[in-house]
Amino acid sequence: MKIGILGTGNIGKTLVHRLSEAGHDLKVANSRGPETIGPDILSSGGRAVTAEDAVLDVDVVILSIPFNKIPDVAPLLAGLPDETVVIDTSNYYPSRDNRIEAVEAGQVESLWVAEQLGRPIAKAWNAIGTASLANKGKPVGAPGRIALPVAADRDEDRRVTLALVEDTGLDAFDAGSLADSWHQQPGAPAYCTDLTRDEMGPALAAAERARLPKRRDLAGAAMMERLEGAANGLDPDYLPRLNRALYM
Repeated sequence: MKIGILGTGNIGKTLVHRLSEAGHDLKVANSRGPETIGPDILSSGGRAVTAEDAVLDVDVVILSIPFNKIPDVAPLLAGLPDETVVIDTSNYYPSRDNRIEAVEAGQVESLWVAEQLGRPIAKAWNAIGTASLANKGKPVGAPGRIALPVAADRDEDRRVTLALVEDTGLDAFDAGSLADSWHQQPGAPAYCTDLTRDEMGPALAAAERARLPKRRDLAGAAMMERLEGAANGLDPDYLPRLNRALYM
């Protein structure tokens, strides 16, 4: 498929590598211009382009940008054909994104994103940590392969996104509609806990919506405290261990 990725952070970088290796045609852009995209991101075959070019003549657009930057790209996506699949990977963290009152009042994050963009989206790759996405992918059928929830309202959005998740070394798990995607938001048992396919269904079902913000903020505070004393960074398994303890 022809895919444009907006965002060159850790998630965007890994998606460029994994999807290029799977045979897809990748264009990648950031807000600073193609000349700022390093060879480490492009080494597997992705091409650095402007943001305008990244969304031109593609089958899929993947948004790997901070949650509060979603409205900024709405004009860029306004001219996309209706059949183009738009996949959002972001999560709302008020300490980083500033307070978004609609989300604070209870609007599901994915529905807020779709509303800002004025079009349907799919939600994927938001519920896995950067280290796990980069390092824990496995072939189909391998024991312990991590499962990733995918939410969408349109059948074709769901079909395409499930297939692309599989191409990144993860078991794609159909998590239902965007209205139900709060089950994969920060603070939920399925969020960044590195579960298998057999574990994912019960974890999604066990989510308690009212408790998500408090659990999300507890995990964030624990991460920040741990980072203060970590001269060499964190053990890559620290995040899933912490989240399992707090969310499940």
